[in-house]
Amino acid sequence: MARSDPDRTLAERLQVTRALTLALAEPLSDADATIQPHPDASPAKWHLAHTTWFFETFVLRDHVPGYRLHDERWPFLFNSYYNGEGNRHDRPRRGMISRPSLDEVRDYRRAVDEALQAAVPGLSGDALAFVALGIEHEQQHQELFLTDILATLAENPLEPAYAPIDAAPCFATEPLTWLPGREGLVEVGASSGFAFDCERPRHQALVHPHAIANRAVTNGEWQEFITDGGYTTPTLWLSDGWDWVQRDRVTAPLYWRDGEAFTLAGRRPIDRAAPVDHVSYYEADAYARWAGARLPTEFEWEAMLDSADPSLGHQLDHAGAVLPKPGGGPFGDVWQWTQSAYLPYPGFMPEAGTVGEYNGKFMSGQMVLKGASCATPRGHSRASYRNFFPPAARWQFTGVRLAKDL
Repeated sequence: MARSDPDRTLAERLQVTRALTLALAEPLSDADATIQPHPDASPAKWHLAHTTWFFETFVLRDHVPGYRLHDERWPFLFNSYYNGEGNRHDRPRRGMISRPSLDEVRDYRRAVDEALQAAVPGLSGDALAFVALGIEHEQQHQELFLTDILATLAENPLEPAYAPIDAAPCFATEPLTWLPGREGLVEVGASSGFAFDCERPRHQALVHPHAIANRAVTNGEWQEFITDGGYTTPTLWLSDGWDWVQRDRVTAPLYWRDGEAFTLAGRRPIDRAAPVDHVSYYEADAYARWAGARLPTEFEWEAMLDSADPSLGHQLDHAGAVLPKPGGGPFGDVWQWTQSAYLPYPGFMPEAGTVGEYNGKFMSGQMVLKGASCATPRGHSRASYRNFFPPAARWQFTGVRLAKDL
């Protein structure tokens, strides 16, 4: 599982990752960090503790003789979905965990970090693989941290900002053009280096003639969809999507209101040149149909962008507010919905042991997203990465890149 990094040792990557999570929490009060805005999101305090539980459980407890848990009661609170680790607190009620306090959770992190730093030099190769997995796991939670605190602050009528951010430079919208995609049998999936189990094994997929847009759909283009009755035209929508629009009275991307959008930096005018974000798969599919196009398959997306540099683009480099900006590349700004269901690759085998619950058991009712977002830690993503969410989910930085048949 471990991935080599020419610039940092594993211990350095661990330290940098753990420090960034703490820095992300720095602006928050205990109350900010305890609230759970909806069942799909988690409190900031829970993210801080859960990522620590992961290292304590799968590295320290399992691979360091004589290690004693920081608090034997806390695994029940901070286990997420690992049935192999026993009973756990119900996910929709994480916001009821008023204690331990935010400061106590910080103390928990400090104690586990000290134990990790002392243990890493003497760990076996198998244990170091779990350290590498824990780093990648925490990077996922750093993105979730930001999207969940955005959802939390959006519930406050005062609409407070998480942190300031510089005004985006003025950009004209880049013309949308179509790039011919690769066709025939293509190689997809992770080939070497770190990858989650769901990205393997690498295999061949048949791709038919198609083209993919040179960029993501912008806020300005989405406004045209709204003005043209996109949310009120049932023929544009999948049946489940139309039911969702009607039931939840959806009329625009999440956080849009009166020509402005609520962001981590507070309410701001909508940047028409920036990629649209916080849209569901249902919305993405309806927009594509309205535009006379479709969503790409995950294999079309990966085959076209396999040679692109995933470290470029607007991604998370340091603590603070983030939002999609104009002028980015294929990675960053927004995750891009595909029309592919999140299913196992031929020959898929989950990781051995309890961590095998990490990805495989969610291969039902989810759709694949590709790329990265402005909240994805730089260096975390790659072309083979398979993000996944249910089709109605839109509190993440999710957007749209179009495709069409040729």
